[in-house]
Amino acid sequence: MKALTFQRYGKSPGIGLAEIPRPGLQPDELLVEVHAAGLNPIDNMIPTGMFKAVLAFQLPATLGSDVAGVVIEVGSQVTRFKPGDAIIASVFDLGRGSLAEFVAVPERVAAPKPPNLDFVQAASIPMVGLTAWQALKERAHLQAGQKVFIPAGSGGIGTFAIQLAKHFGASVGTTTSTGNAGLVAGLGADEVVDYTKQEFEEVLRGYDVVLGTLRGDTLEKSVAILKPGGTIVSLVGPLDAAFARARRLNIVLRFVFGLMSRKIRRLAASRDATYSFLFVRPDGEQLGAIGELLASQRIRPVVDRVFPFEQAKEALDYLAGGRAKGKVVVRLTPAATYSAATP
Repeated sequence: MKALTFQRYGKSPGIGLAEIPRPGLQPDELLVEVHAAGLNPIDNMIPTGMFKAVLAFQLPATLGSDVAGVVIEVGSQVTRFKPGDAIIASVFDLGRGSLAEFVAVPERVAAPKPPNLDFVQAASIPMVGLTAWQALKERAHLQAGQKVFIPAGSGGIGTFAIQLAKHFGASVGTTTSTGNAGLVAGLGADEVVDYTKQEFEEVLRGYDVVLGTLRGDTLEKSVAILKPGGTIVSLVGPLDAAFARARRLNIVLRFVFGLMSRKIRRLAASRDATYSFLFVRPDGEQLGAIGELLASQRIRPVVDRVFPFEQAKEALDYLAGGRAKGKVVVRLTPAATYSAATP
């Protein structure tokens, strides 16, 4: 089968389409014919080696985490799905990738595809949906009436997180360019700062939660807008010692990550706030709850561009440019028939 793979870590990872064996199936897994795969910024980070110490891949490795497709075979222990079912899933952190014609998906991380979404729309959801859910609901315990700052509101995570925060009853502040102000306002943002004209830390005040979505000094500047006792949950780093402990990494990495996060933790503590780094985990039950919100149209997917599978590398390059309004998705053309003997 065809897959988008990288050969090595570093500046020249050798990303390209390659022929690889079709995955075998464990008793608790679904073999899924991939109809579409959503892209995420970490798909560009992994080949650089940035997460080599914490993500296990056997090289050459297939890229991609988000998948929407059709089940064509199930393992002997699978009980919730059958061949022909349309599903969505994130296979992030499972040592496999979704930018392939077929992917083996553990049953526990899969959820039914919302019936009102096509495969491209559905593929845009898993990682951003789970990330926003776990950051806002699990980690920050966002409550109705609180205020949450979600910078880069027009991006992939921003467009979903704004809607989810509004569903939870929170007030949302965000940043975007002039051209995207209408988009984020339409998604529910209450305070929109045009970063081409204003500095958000000079405009916003009294926030309970900050969702870290941008690298650079945005995270440090956001401390100034927090209420005492506020919470910062970062999706982009710096990694912290608590993350290293949760991953059962060695004492050296715990020390290194502790040093990496020392500055932001001290800044947060100066305002009696807390800082933590979040690494999203696949979760079919949570994804099912998110699917219900999509099916009832309380949240809608936002897709910027769709690329054919043959241009998957170009899709990653486009995403890396940082200009996408919502998600970038790769559409695959599924085979007309399935044969277990076909590579």
